[in-house]
Amino acid sequence: MKTNELFSILKEHSNKALLFGYNNTQLVAQNYHITEVKHTTIKAVDCGGKMDAWNETIIQLLEPATYNGEAAMSCLKAAGILNKVGTIAAYDMDAMVKFEYGNAAFHTAHLPVEQVLVGDDKIIIQLGIDATQCKAADACGLTLEELTAPDTAASCAPGSGCC
Repeated sequence: MKTNELFSILKEHSNKALLFGYNNTQLVAQNYHITEVKHTTIKAVDCGGKMDAWNETIIQLLEPATYNGEAAMSCLKAAGILNKVGTIAAYDMDAMVKFEYGNAAFHTAHLPVEQVLVGDDKIIIQLGIDATQCKAADACGLTLEELTAPDTAASCAPGSGCC
């Protein structure tokens, strides 16, 4: 999901509660806080020597240690927080948005949006996972399965463009 799509969803559903799902069956506690927004530029060089760069918007969610029955944040309140951030540090509205989240039972990670579930009085932003990948596979002419096979390392000669 791009940052502009998130803003559109929050605006369209401003009167609804905003919840987050993770790990397929779990929900972030309703009393979460949006504690930080990171405007990041990733500059990466893959194992084949190719450089790439992109921007991400990373929104940090924090679960307080205790839950006292507080209602979930509304989409309107979340939009207000994110808009305030935007007045201080401009968004790249085409940047992919990820949510930084973790708790005692789930390691902290940057989670992409997998889907948005819309109900009558709430929306749930279901967070997925990013899988690692070899971005130089095309240069090697190998599939991911071939790249990770034990005998592949021997067939990648130095200077071949292969990992």
